Amino acid sequence: MRTYLCVYLGSTLLALGMTPVVIWLARRIGALDHPNARSIHQRPVPRIGGVAIFVSSMCLILSVLYLHNDIGEAFRDVRLQVTVLLGSAAFIFLLGLVDDLRHLPARFKFLAQLAAAGALCFVGVRIDEIGLADGPPISLGWLGCPLTLLWVVGITNAVNLSDGLDGLAAGISAIACGVIAALSLHSDNPMMAVFALSLMGSLSGFLVFNFNPARVFMGDCGSLFLGYTIAASSVMCMTKSSAVVGLTLPALALGIPIFDTLFSMLRRFLERRSLFAPDRRHFHHRLLEMGLHQRHAVIIIYVLTLVSSGLGLLMVVVRDWDALIIFGSILLLLLVAFRLVGAVRLGETLIHLQKRYRVARQQRVQQATFEQAQLQLQQVRDTGQWWQAVCKAADQMGFAWVALTRTDPDGHAKREFWQAPATQPAIPRILRMTVPCGQAPEEPRQEFEIAICIDDSLEDACRRASLFGRLIDAPGTAQAALGVERITEGATPGTTGEGRDSGPPPVLSRGGPPMF
Repeated sequence: MRTYLCVYLGSTLLALGMTPVVIWLARRIGALDHPNARSIHQRPVPRIGGVAIFVSSMCLILSVLYLHNDIGEAFRDVRLQVTVLLGSAAFIFLLGLVDDLRHLPARFKFLAQLAAAGALCFVGVRIDEIGLADGPPISLGWLGCPLTLLWVVGITNAVNLSDGLDGLAAGISAIACGVIAALSLHSDNPMMAVFALSLMGSLSGFLVFNFNPARVFMGDCGSLFLGYTIAASSVMCMTKSSAVVGLTLPALALGIPIFDTLFSMLRRFLERRSLFAPDRRHFHHRLLEMGLHQRHAVIIIYVLTLVSSGLGLLMVVVRDWDALIIFGSILLLLLVAFRLVGAVRLGETLIHLQKRYRVARQQRVQQATFEQAQLQLQQVRDTGQWWQAVCKAADQMGFAWVALTRTDPDGHAKREFWQAPATQPAIPRILRMTVPCGQAPEEPRQEFEIAICIDDSLEDACRRASLFGRLIDAPGTAQAALGVERITEGATPGTTGEGRDSGPPPVLSRGGPPMF
């Protein structure tokens, strides 16, 4: 017990001494977080505080390796796994530090995290089996490695995304480390207890400078390092015992960041944005929108985390099925908290799901229409057939009318016009657009003027215009248009065959004058 106490106090004192040095260094090299549209702070703040967390925790972990006692022997018994864990954690820290100083693409960081998690799997730090009841554990087989990758990368990014308020990520991570330390001591895993206590101590010292009003931010170097190390440590705890509590307890301690990450990804997916796109609709942002001060919002999240973690510790002393009931009840409690602050809106989610399904269905229909029209244009033999194919495509794409104007070098203009059948319902809005056709200098100037019915959304109308542009931009289409002199009347339903001088198209009897 003396070793554990020395590890915690040593890392705390080292973080207290290191953090002011890191603040001074960050100001000297310009590693500052300047306020922007996503920021809550109003002044530049040093953002590489994770250096103090990394150094103070690593120094204590490495020093334990050389102790001549049972804890040191436990480290040396799994030297390969510990070496890979520490090395990959250092790699993640350096990745975050470079991102803090130079800004790395999100996809590159994601691939680097996968590589680091893959290194753990390679040396045997993975979820191979899970014990759900009193019977024998369930072997996961080949699913163990993908599950480990998902867990490690997911927790790493969950902690990273939670770093939105002063002291938030550091406090939640400290509570999670305390839970892992308690679980490790209960399951007689001194190695992971040392890992968790060293991180917890470094976070305790760092929070003195990071709590609101923060004098330093941990940055990506700190949040990514913490998330990765906590995730890897929880997997190491589970390899000691296959009991599912080895993962569920850390998951409950990090329940708010995990749910926040999942809901953010779902929200971005439904809004058809990148999964890595930033926003200001996280759980802590919702608390601020309710009128709470930063400090009060952080304390509320601390309390929720402590309650879920404290109740989760009951899973250690009850039977397995009772533990699953407790786990489900705590998850329900967290979901209720998200619902109360407005981070989960079932009605809005269903609306977005319906819209996404409708948009996907429209895209499939429009793509099929485009491909059919493209095939017909490839089979035309004269200008009459070409114009019929163009008019048919415009009709199937929901156009109100299409006009083709050809201007000869002498300035004489000829115009061909197609209008949709008058049997269609009234059109509340129309998008008008001019599309050039044929760009060679020696060719007469030609252009299409199109009017698209906005039945659903402006985005849908623009997508149809884009597909029409691809049709007339295909090789040979412009040359076919050059031969259009006069299309015979009745070429296609709703088509007027009279060539006419340039001028505005006629008024539409069912939609009024073309307008947007």
